[in-house]
Amino acid sequence: MTRARPDLARFVALFSLIVAAETIFSLPYHVARFFRPTLLLALDLDNTQLGLVQSAYGVVAMLAYFPGGPLADLFPVRKLLTASLVCTAAGGIYFAQLPSFDGLWLLFAFWGLTTILLFWAALIRATREWGDPERQGQAYGLLDAGRGLLAALMASVAVGLFALFFPENSESLTESARQDAIRGVILFYTGITFLAALLTWFFVAEPAEASPPPNQPRVSGADIRKIFRMPAVWLQALIVVCAYVGYKGIDYYSLFAVDVYGFSELEAARLSAATAWVRPFAALGAGLLGDRIRHSRAIGLCFVLLALAYVLPLVVDFGSPGLPLFLINVAVSSAAAFGLRGIYFALLEEGAIPAVATGTAVGVVSVLGYSPDVFFGVLSGWIIDEYPGWVGYQIFSIVMMGFALLGLAGSLLFSRGVPRWRQAAADSGS
Repeated sequence: MTRARPDLARFVALFSLIVAAETIFSLPYHVARFFRPTLLLALDLDNTQLGLVQSAYGVVAMLAYFPGGPLADLFPVRKLLTASLVCTAAGGIYFAQLPSFDGLWLLFAFWGLTTILLFWAALIRATREWGDPERQGQAYGLLDAGRGLLAALMASVAVGLFALFFPENSESLTESARQDAIRGVILFYTGITFLAALLTWFFVAEPAEASPPPNQPRVSGADIRKIFRMPAVWLQALIVVCAYVGYKGIDYYSLFAVDVYGFSELEAARLSAATAWVRPFAALGAGLLGDRIRHSRAIGLCFVLLALAYVLPLVVDFGSPGLPLFLINVAVSSAAAFGLRGIYFALLEEGAIPAVATGTAVGVVSVLGYSPDVFFGVLSGWIIDEYPGWVGYQIFSIVMMGFALLGLAGSLLFSRGVPRWRQAAADSGS
C-alpha cells in the first residue's frame, strides 16, 4: 500500500496537468479550430478580422512568455496554474455573449495574459520535474498524448452539443440557432476550464526537493545570463516556431473543407474533431521514438513528413474528385504536427539546459517559438480572403512547406550540437 500511494499521487498529478494544459487553451483556440465557419458567421467576422483578434492574443502572449519563466522558477506551480485557469474561464463567460470585434480584441488580449504569464512555464517545469531525466520524451509525450485524447473527447462532445441546434436540412438554419449553437460550445469549454482549476488546486503539489530555502531564489542572475548564451536555446526556439506553424495550420482544414469541397458547417466541424483523435497516438509515439533515437532526430523526421504532406497539393490536383487524397493529407500533416508538439520541449534535457533554470529557458524559447500567434492568423486569413478556394489552399501549402523545411534545418543543427553541449555541461558540473 505504501508504494501504491506515491504511484497513485503521480498519476493524479499528471492527469491534473493534462486537464489543465488542454482546457486553458480551449476557449482561445478550440472554438475557432473546430467551429471556424460557424464562429465567423455568428460573430459576423471575416478571416482577416479573426486573424487580427488572434494576433492580439499573440502579442500579449509574447510579452508574457519571458516574465512567466522566472515566475515559474520562483513560485509554487499549484497557485500559478489555478489562478490562470480561473481567470481564463471567467473570460469564457464574456465570450458566450458573442461580443463585437472590439470586445473580442480585448478578450483575446486578456487571454494572452491569463493563459501564459502564470501558466505556460509553470506547466513545462512541472512536467520536466514529473518525468525521469532519461525519459523526458515519455513525460512530454504522455502530457501531449493525454492532452490530445482530452481534446478529442471534448471536441466530440462539443460537436454533439453543436449538432443539437442544427436542423436536418442545413439550408434552413437560422441566425439565432447558429448563435445558440456556438454559445453552447463556448459555455461547455468554460465549465471544463473551471473544473480544471479545481483539479490543479487539490492535486498538483510542489516536489519537496524543488522547494528552495527561505528567502533564497531558485534561479540566479548568472543562470539567466547563461541561458541567453546557449545555442541550444535559440535552436530550440527556431524548432518550436516551425512546429507551431504546422500545428496552427490544422485550424484551417475545416474552412478548406467548406470552401473547396463543399462540406456543410457540421461536416467541417466533425472533420476537425476527427483530427484531434490523431494527436494522442502521434504525441506518445513521437515521445517514445525520441527516447530511443534522440528527440532532435525524431523531430527531424516529423518535419520531413510535414513537408511531404504540404508538397502534395502543389503537384497533385485533388479538387473535389480527390477528396480521399485531401483526407489523407489532413491525417498525415496532423500526425506530424502533433508529434512535434509532443516532444519539442524534451529538447531541454537533450540540449543540457540546467534544470534550475527550466522556467527561464521555457520563457526565452516560447517568446520566439510562439510568435506565430502574432502573425500567422493575419497572414493565413489574408491568403484565404484574397485567394479563395483551391488557389488559396495551394499558396497556404507553400507557406507551410517552407516552415517545415526551415524546422528540418534547425533540428539537424541541434542534433549536431548535442555532444558538444553535453560535454560542456559535464565540464562545468551543471
